[in-house]
Amino acid sequence: MPTPTFIDSPPVALTVAGSDCSAGAGLQADLKTFSAFKVFGLSALTCAVSETPQTVSRIEALPPDFLADQVRLLLSSYPVAAIKTGMLFSEEHINALADTLEQTHFSGHLVVDPVMMAGSGSSLIKPDAVSALRSRLFPRASLVTPNLHEASALLNQKLDSLSHLESAAATLRDQFNVPFLIKGGHLKSNDPHLTDVLCIEPGKIGRYEAPFIDEVPTHGTGCTYAAAIAAALAGGASLPDAVHNGHRFVAFAISHSFRWTQPTTSIHALNHQTS
Repeated sequence: MPTPTFIDSPPVALTVAGSDCSAGAGLQADLKTFSAFKVFGLSALTCAVSETPQTVSRIEALPPDFLADQVRLLLSSYPVAAIKTGMLFSEEHINALADTLEQTHFSGHLVVDPVMMAGSGSSLIKPDAVSALRSRLFPRASLVTPNLHEASALLNQKLDSLSHLESAAATLRDQFNVPFLIKGGHLKSNDPHLTDVLCIEPGKIGRYEAPFIDEVPTHGTGCTYAAAIAAALAGGASLPDAVHNGHRFVAFAISHSFRWTQPTTSIHALNHQTS
């Protein structure tokens, strides 16, 4: 009988998110991204979502105590260096996760992607969950990654220019005393580039630009971006380097996306492969 050969173990990251049956977003996208960064990926499921890039058909939430049990078991069994959160769905799920992180004394990186709405426009979070995000998860995050619409909802103001995004990133960073990355992919302008803005320290704004690519639906880009940052952090990167690496990864995933053409429609998916 052959003797197994053990190799050096890779860093470990955990995604706490919903399951996207089309595999373009949610924990499926996160796990593919972790793998691309050579990080061992774990997952704790919050909801099962019946969806495609065009529509969300149905959401079935798992019990919050079951979510807590998954996270508790994984944190006690693996050296988790980073956690990325995605679709958390309800106040009860958020409180269950936050309580578990406190009880297990988790001290690794926490990247919070405040998933509120699918790219198709469907709501992915209950209204009472937003306050729980703000009070229980944002203050302990290594980074929060809202898109333009989510940042606008958090601040209750319209954001329609790059200067607005920069001001919003600074305001949110100061409000919660944690770094914020606001993604500018939904910003409508004549600029051929899209810009994300990062505020780590008061008064300091980092900008990350990529060419705008038309006619490519961006289902799952927010999940992929946050997962890439979490994976880079798990591997030991600094936060600015992790955001830079995540930005490059998601730009590649969009520019090299897949497409399947059917008789009546076509469907796209991000390319989570690096080569």
